[in-house]
Amino acid sequence: MSTLIKPIGYQPQLDLQQTELAIKKIKDFFLSNLSAELRLRRVTAPLFVLKGLGLNDDLNGVERPVTFPIKCMGDAPAEIVHSLAKWKRNTLAEYQVSNGFGIITDMNAVRADEELDNIHSIYVDQWDWERTMSKEDRNLKFLRRVVRRIYAAILRTEYYLSEMYPQLKPFLPEEVHFIHSEELRRQYPDLSPKEREDAICKAYGAVFIIGIGGKLDDGTEHDLRAPDYDDWSTPNEDGFCGLNGDLLVWYPLLERSIELSSMGIRVDAETLKRQLALQGKEERSRLYFHQRLLSGKLPLSIGGGIGQSRLCMILLHKAHIGETQSSIWPEEMRKECLEVGIPLI
Repeated sequence: MSTLIKPIGYQPQLDLQQTELAIKKIKDFFLSNLSAELRLRRVTAPLFVLKGLGLNDDLNGVERPVTFPIKCMGDAPAEIVHSLAKWKRNTLAEYQVSNGFGIITDMNAVRADEELDNIHSIYVDQWDWERTMSKEDRNLKFLRRVVRRIYAAILRTEYYLSEMYPQLKPFLPEEVHFIHSEELRRQYPDLSPKEREDAICKAYGAVFIIGIGGKLDDGTEHDLRAPDYDDWSTPNEDGFCGLNGDLLVWYPLLERSIELSSMGIRVDAETLKRQLALQGKEERSRLYFHQRLLSGKLPLSIGGGIGQSRLCMILLHKAHIGETQSSIWPEEMRKECLEVGIPLI
């Protein structure tokens, strides 16, 4: 059964050719602004990595990577990346990036296990960024400051686009509301995590939910996170645990919240060991990436990903992510989209 949301009376604000031009304007403008905000330098990133090095992102631990053998390397298995969370930190070390500076790249991934709907695709494109930091900045104050800078770049991009296309009226609020996932659970105890996200985003417009991946007081997680990149277990100054989170906005066209970025302060050696133990994955400590981190060869860092097609989708007031990227969709979904005037690329 299709999970397609079909806005009543939907009409695209831009036609297909205008949309393609606007997508490039968004990507160029946002990349420039974000790079200036966070002092990031562009680098070239891989589409795939060798299996068994611990460099691929395990996301919430259940998605299967697309794997293929490399003939000239004795059929050594390679994996198409899910994201570049750990690869970027390794690259910071290899490029000897100074404290307070970072890298950014265009990440393209294939997530074959994704449940497809208006905002989820098996093709994932995002700006993946990573920045070195000091031990003294491993706190919520620093995390919030970085989140606000990212959101400022989003707001400037929205304004820039509205000047180019007056029919695209700005709708994002000026400020981001911060809340811990445990506070959110207590505020909406009878709702599911997704329903909580919708409720809080509808109330504030833009929200950063802190501490995603760790256990809440009722024994559940707001959402799952791998144990070896984001720090979701360190006690913070607000009395909860976690130095990571998700940035979400309320999207009136679909009447739902949309996650634009997952990011956070990364694990240090102590946190890595703790989180591997919490998830019963201590065997990963023998992998290449984990050995480098545990031996002090990787810098402390903060990083994340920002969905390119998702950001373009909401800034262009589109009803489906397939209007801002080319991917594969179920025939039933394509037919439904055609019937209600949603033109998939």
